[in-house]
Amino acid sequence: MSEISLNGAEMAILINRFEGIARKMTNTLYRTGRSGVLNRARDFSCCIVTADCELLATADSLPIHVLVGPDMMARTMKEYHPDLKRGDAFLHNSPYHGSSHAADHVLLIPVIDDQGIHRYTVLTKAHQADCGNALPTTYMGTARDVYAEGALIFPAVKVQDNYRTNEDIVRMCEMRIRVPEQWKGDFLAMIGSARIGEREILALGAEVGWEKLKAFCGQWFDYSESRMAARLEQVPEGIASASSTHDPIPGTPPEGVKINATVKAIPSEGRIEVDLRDNIDALPCGLNVSEACTRSAALIAVFNGIGGDIPRNAGSFRRIEIELRENGIVGIPRHPTSCSVSTTNVGDRITHAVSLCLAQLGDGFGTAEFGAFLPPSSAVVSGIDPRTKQPFVNQIFLGCTTGGATHAEDCWLTYLHVGNGGMCFIDSVELDELYQPIVVTDRRIVIDTEGAGRHRGAPSLQVEFGPLGGDVEVAYVSDGRLNPPRGVRNGSGGGGADQFRRKPDGSKQQLEAATTVVLKPGETIISICCGGGGYGDPKLRDPQRVWEDVVDGWVSPDRARSVYGVVLTATNDLDVQATAQLRRGVN
Repeated sequence: MSEISLNGAEMAILINRFEGIARKMTNTLYRTGRSGVLNRARDFSCCIVTADCELLATADSLPIHVLVGPDMMARTMKEYHPDLKRGDAFLHNSPYHGSSHAADHVLLIPVIDDQGIHRYTVLTKAHQADCGNALPTTYMGTARDVYAEGALIFPAVKVQDNYRTNEDIVRMCEMRIRVPEQWKGDFLAMIGSARIGEREILALGAEVGWEKLKAFCGQWFDYSESRMAARLEQVPEGIASASSTHDPIPGTPPEGVKINATVKAIPSEGRIEVDLRDNIDALPCGLNVSEACTRSAALIAVFNGIGGDIPRNAGSFRRIEIELRENGIVGIPRHPTSCSVSTTNVGDRITHAVSLCLAQLGDGFGTAEFGAFLPPSSAVVSGIDPRTKQPFVNQIFLGCTTGGATHAEDCWLTYLHVGNGGMCFIDSVELDELYQPIVVTDRRIVIDTEGAGRHRGAPSLQVEFGPLGGDVEVAYVSDGRLNPPRGVRNGSGGGGADQFRRKPDGSKQQLEAATTVVLKPGETIISICCGGGGYGDPKLRDPQRVWEDVVDGWVSPDRARSVYGVVLTATNDLDVQATAQLRRGVN
């Protein structure tokens, strides 16, 4: 049979069909998930990989979840279960076999056609409100190894055979997880989401034909590679090195964790190389980064830093070489290394280091540092709800700004952290107070904490909340107080993170960066998240935009003048003439 060749219109239609299937999976999980981390914060991803384990469609997924990892998990599924059948489903969360960390449960379902041929694999990946860790949090920053974490690890374990669930696995999870009914609701929602994907791909194959779909995938990957190559030909040739440092916590060196990256741009070949081997060995804490997250974090920096609407798939990835080593804090972890906080803290520092390298290569590339993550406003809260007398565990998403500036535009204000790509939602205050026994007393922008630049980074956000009627445990792993986000190309840094306990008498006590705090009635916790760094000289920023930031209450008139060279009148109107004179250095 002659090779099938698709035209541009057919390619566009089919990739949108596959992306539409991924979105149906996403909508199913968002509408049916039981926990707030799914049905309010939307901390999950759905994607499709080919039978050859190549990433095809990710739709509205979190980049740190899906750029690398689905391919590795699908290979693990095939290795451990070579005789795949329709009706199979597999539970996976092993950071040593392609997943991110134990808290991200993944459902993999092979799509098997009527002839028994494996055509695609659909994946639904969902962060859990509780995964059975030794402490009631999904982020065990100080866990010395995976045993200290305590969660059950599933390396592509079969949970359905002929569409029937293995109830033994379900009972194991229910016995280990503190909120079993909530977990089971999420588990069933994940199965429903993945089965929707399976059903839709089977229908697409029957409609279009499996051979045509196979030809499309190959041609789509080649097209994506050519798009990436053309963009990388525009990156200035050179080698750049940079680092980004995570604040110290128990289990790290006293100076913190410095992540080094070297980037080599080879425009003549349309390629880029990222070397992450020059980093310390894995540490006895939960900050180590899984291989999937290490590779994803580097890819996030490249895609953010080169611009354009290049497809994110196995084809475009061919042009990016990422060099890792075994047993590093970033790279390829060995069991039983703890990777409990793999998706955020040090993972974000990988992205920052690579982004800083790209910014060194030339104006128009790279980004400023985004703010570090996991302050108390994004903590896991737990306890006994005095209103129902039942246990509760959930991660709240009361807000993180953190957005870094790019060469092309200001920050995305509510980015949360660089790894999630701005895809998670901010919780409604009212819903968080309804579902958890907490009271939120403050949520506001902190003035003059933005990363100043030609393009501006995000200002910090302050959130304050406390318990309602009983004790509440608040677990977090905050970064960025000692190492706040830096600007690039003469842009300035953004505000740093901090956290305090407000006592009943109104006094404040500074809290540790990584800990679990027990709040008593009458106490509150104050969370200040990082801002984001600026890109370019602040005195080249459009004065109209500076004035708008002053009007919004994000920048003070004094800072507008001293940092941006923008003069306002006594009534806070923009003084165009005085601004021009000040920027020219005319008194």
